[in-house]
Amino acid sequence: MKLFSKKKERKNTDYKSTSIVQCADGNCFSHPFQSLLNYSPFSDTEYELYTSLREAIPIIDGAIGKLVRLTGNFTIKCKNKEAEKSLKIFLDNVNVNGTSTGVMSFISTYLDQLLTYGQAVGEIVAKSNNLGIYALYNGSLKDISVKYGDSPLSIIVCKNDFEKTPLPYQDLLAFSLLNQEPGRLKGKSLLKGLPFVSSILLKIFNTIGVNFERVGNLRFAVTYKPDANTPLSNTKEQAKQIAKEWSRAMRCKESVCDFVSAGDVSIKVIGADSQVLDCDIPIKHILEQIVSKLSIPPFLLGLNWSSTERMSAQQTDILTSELEYYREQLNPVIRKICSVWMRLNGICEDFEIVWDNINLQDEIELAQARLYNAQADSLINSDEKEEKGE
Repeated sequence: MKLFSKKKERKNTDYKSTSIVQCADGNCFSHPFQSLLNYSPFSDTEYELYTSLREAIPIIDGAIGKLVRLTGNFTIKCKNKEAEKSLKIFLDNVNVNGTSTGVMSFISTYLDQLLTYGQAVGEIVAKSNNLGIYALYNGSLKDISVKYGDSPLSIIVCKNDFEKTPLPYQDLLAFSLLNQEPGRLKGKSLLKGLPFVSSILLKIFNTIGVNFERVGNLRFAVTYKPDANTPLSNTKEQAKQIAKEWSRAMRCKESVCDFVSAGDVSIKVIGADSQVLDCDIPIKHILEQIVSKLSIPPFLLGLNWSSTERMSAQQTDILTSELEYYREQLNPVIRKICSVWMRLNGICEDFEIVWDNINLQDEIELAQARLYNAQADSLINSDEKEEKGE
C-alpha cells in the first residue's frame, strides 16, 4: 500500500482547450491631427501645428477668413491727382503671385499669414530695368529666417540654411510680426493658446463619431449557458455551432434571416444600456474659449447663443477695435509698396492711406452725426438772425 500516491490528473483536452472568456481585437480610434497631441510651444513645428489647427477646427478657419475679409479695402490719397491716379492703376492691376492681380490679393494673403503664424513675409519684385514694380509675392516662412543687424532696430531677412545667408535687396522685402515678444524676433500667433483646448474638442468630436458608428453597426454579446448535465465535450461543439450560425445570420444582408437555437441562449447589444454622455455643455465651454481668443462675435460664426441686442452692438464695437489694430499692422507694408513704386517712377509725393469704413453701421452713424451737426448749425444761424432782427 502506498502511503503517498500521486493523484491522477484528470485528462480532458476539451476542457483545457475551451476558454471561458475571449476578447476580440478592436481598433484604437483617434483623430488624424496628432500634432495637436504632441504640442510643444516655441518649437520649429509651430507652422505645421497652426496649419493643422485650422484644418481640424473649421470654426477657427472660418473666423480667420472673416477677420481678413472684414478688414476691408483702402485707397491712397495724394495732393498730386495725376500721381494718385497712376498709383491707383498700379495697385489695381499689379501682378500678385503669378495667379491674381490687385494689391488687396497680396494684402489679404499677407494678413492671413500674419494672423495664423504671428509673422508674414512678402517681396516686391522689380522690373529688370528697375523702372517699376513687376509683381508682388507672398513668401513662405519655412524658407526664411530673420536676425538682428547692426542694432536691435535693424532686421535682416536671411535664407533658412545653415549659414543664414542674407537675402539681396532687403529694401524690397516686407516682414511683419504680430504682437512681437520683447527682445525677440518672434511674433505671437492669433491661435496661440488654442492647441490644448482644441485637442480636447477633437477628442469629443471623435468620440461622438465612434459612438454613432457603433449605433449604426451594432455589436452583440451572445451568451450560451449549458445545462449542468451536458458533457464538456458537447459544450464546445454547441458553442462553435452557435457562433457559426450567428455569423451566418449577421452576414445575410439580402433577405431576413432568423437565428434559432436550442438551449439557454441570450443575445444583448453591447453598450445598449450605457448612459450617453452629454457633450453640449463641454463643447460650448471650449467654443467660448476659442471665440474669446479670436475676438469675433459668436453670431458671425453661426453660433446662436442667447444674447441681447445691446450685447451684440458691444461685441461689434470690440471687433471694430480689433480690425483697426490689424489695419495698423498692415500700414507699413502698404506704405513700403507705394514708396518703392514712387521712387522707381521718379515721383516724390506724400500720400495718405485711407481705409474704408468697416461696416454699414458706421456709415449710418457718420451720416447721423453729419445730420445733427447740420441741424445744430442751422439753429445757431437762425438764432443769430433773430438777434440781429433780420
